[in-house]
Amino acid sequence: MEAILRIDTALFYFLNVKIANPFFDWIMPILTNIVFLFSTFVILAIILLIFGNKKVRIAIIISILAVSTSDVICARILKPTFKRIRPSCSLDNIHLLVKKGGKYGFPSNHAANVSAGMFVLSFFFRKYRYAFLTFALVIAFSRVYVGVHFPLDVLAGLLLGVLFAVFWIGVWTFIRNREEKKGRTFFSLIDYATK
Repeated sequence: MEAILRIDTALFYFLNVKIANPFFDWIMPILTNIVFLFSTFVILAIILLIFGNKKVRIAIIISILAVSTSDVICARILKPTFKRIRPSCSLDNIHLLVKKGGKYGFPSNHAANVSAGMFVLSFFFRKYRYAFLTFALVIAFSRVYVGVHFPLDVLAGLLLGVLFAVFWIGVWTFIRNREEKKGRTFFSLIDYATK
């Protein structure tokens, strides 16, 4: 385990210090800003819930469920359980571009939340899956670049986000299939919410 953590720290320094450049120094703090991410997601979700078709609305509802679940479990259960100190709170000579953040960083909530949302959207809109998944990877990378997460933090977050997305997609698929067997098009609650 110590060898893995040493590699993780070395990779952190490479991504945070060695490849530092003015363009990334400008763009990464913007992309990783929680206000930017949250407001963008909320505005997009509201617009799509109002003007989107049934498929779009279902995708947004499942995405909200996946992101909400990942956020709560990562922040309230996993971080206090693993208690891995952030690099911004434990390492010297780092390239810190934002506030240090909370004490614990494993797993990354940013990475988990964005991968949960983007995986759901990529499932429903496969034509754009590479754009959604690229966005998730860029946000995950930004967390290391700005100095607040180790690479393993964001890798764990990405994987957990995908798991939460798969869980909610599975729940929706199960309910949809069950209701279709009963002769109904969609589960009544989802059908009502997406009219």
